[in-house]
Amino acid sequence: MLANKSFASFSQEIGLASLGASEAEIKKLATLYFFTVEFGLCKQNGKTRVYGAGLLSSIGELKYALTREAEVSGFDMALIMKQECRITTYQDCYFISQSFQQATSDIRKYACTIQRPFTVRYDPYTQSIDVLTNALQVASFIDDLKDDLHALCKSLKKFEKRSQCENI
Repeated sequence: MLANKSFASFSQEIGLASLGASEAEIKKLATLYFFTVEFGLCKQNGKTRVYGAGLLSSIGELKYALTREAEVSGFDMALIMKQECRITTYQDCYFISQSFQQATSDIRKYACTIQRPFTVRYDPYTQSIDVLTNALQVASFIDDLKDDLHALCKSLKKFEKRSQCENI
């Protein structure tokens, strides 16, 4: 699953959110991880799909989770974080997200509520985590993003021009 960009981004956001978090916040994030990465469901083309490794490794629980007997709730992080993680029995409830993108967005919003004196971002070029502790660092990050967006806009214009020429 980590080869899927959306899923990998989702999983990474949980990890980034945990950096510098309190023990109570880490417990909530661990529960979120458990009910998503281990026992998660999501919609794909209007159908329920299983992506949780715990479900995929247990044929009995996999079948149960997809029956009408199983309680399935929408992706509500506040509700998920209050749930008890069961490791010896089937889960009391499973949670279904509409997409990994929406779940990732929800996690990013939640991460902003975690009290810590810094913020973090993953740098895909250096494959490292940057700890941002002041406005100058954030401004530098924004400048990097502007450079990336400029390069992408140039590429888009190039492809649009090529496409127009091909249609003549």
